[in-house]
Amino acid sequence: MKQAATITLTDEQRLELERRMRSQTLDARSVRRARIVLLAADGVGNHEIARRLEISRGQVIVWRDRFAKGGIAAIESDLPRSGRKPRIDAAEIVRLTTQTKPEGATHWSTRKLAAHLGISDTTVLKVWRANGLKPHLVETFKVSRDPKFVEKLEDIVGLYMSPPEHALVLCCDENPQRRGSFAARPAAQESHQSQVQALDRTQPGLPLKKGRAETMTHDYKRHGTTTLFAAMSTLDGSVISRCAQRHRHVEWLEFLRQIDRETPKDKTLHLICDNYATHKHLKVKAWLEMHPRFHIHFTPTSASWLNMVERFFRSISTDRLARGVFRSVPELIAAIDEYIAMHNQNPKPFVWTAKANDILQKVIRANRKLSSKKNEALH
Repeated sequence: MKQAATITLTDEQRLELERRMRSQTLDARSVRRARIVLLAADGVGNHEIARRLEISRGQVIVWRDRFAKGGIAAIESDLPRSGRKPRIDAAEIVRLTTQTKPEGATHWSTRKLAAHLGISDTTVLKVWRANGLKPHLVETFKVSRDPKFVEKLEDIVGLYMSPPEHALVLCCDENPQRRGSFAARPAAQESHQSQVQALDRTQPGLPLKKGRAETMTHDYKRHGTTTLFAAMSTLDGSVISRCAQRHRHVEWLEFLRQIDRETPKDKTLHLICDNYATHKHLKVKAWLEMHPRFHIHFTPTSASWLNMVERFFRSISTDRLARGVFRSVPELIAAIDEYIAMHNQNPKPFVWTAKANDILQKVIRANRKLSSKKNEALH
């Protein structure tokens, strides 16, 4: 057990402590401290001092030790306290997060900002959540510079919102680039080619179980590619599809002929597709002139999000391809065909709700911000 500090008083110290104990002007705490020290100097134990003065033993020990270390000056006043914690300014946290960057980094983390402000990272996280801030995420974008953007936008949104009578609207495209099983190929003579890869993992993974996610190796073996052509009906969400080894105007014409065979002959067809050169080949134009029920509507440049088939491509990628294991191209094609067959058994259309004017206003605001940022950079 720790021994109580021994108190030895000089004559001057005893006289000063006794004066304080008899004082009528000092506060009660100062008088009590003087009595603690005098009793301790007289050999009275801590428990007995606490009983006589009706205080805790801890107080007796504290003031006894302080006097032993610093004399009378050490018991004249309390030690400085930390005081009330400074109020956290949420607006300042938001300002720093959105308008500044940490030294040597591109964005704030909770710990970096907390260290900078001298607060806890939990406090920073609470403010971020309350204001919808996620500095660790970044979204990519590209504003279309198509000179006919407004015209094409109104045309396609009009087909979605008010399709013509006795007609089918089909969103057509080739598979886009996707993480995992989709990979972009170098540009060819006619167009940018993007294909689906048959990927096989280098080692077998472990299945999902309680307390552990499914595992998969980060590296893989490539077993060839295929190109998926798809035409999704905006009426019911059903999909006409075709897999081909290459992506040229020849394959695109074959897909148009397939659409012609698999759709009612009495329906006018409005096809929404992108501006790839494959879709504008002279032989394609000649074929379309011979089939007047086909009407092509091109999306604006850098605006593939206007084509609703992109949403279907995302579904097949996340649901079937991204985590799939395919040891050959036929195995990959079989998986694609199986997924689309299951989809067509109970298709559900994607409902377009954004009006053309609302989209246009967003694009105008984006262009204004980009222009202002460009001017700031120049100056």
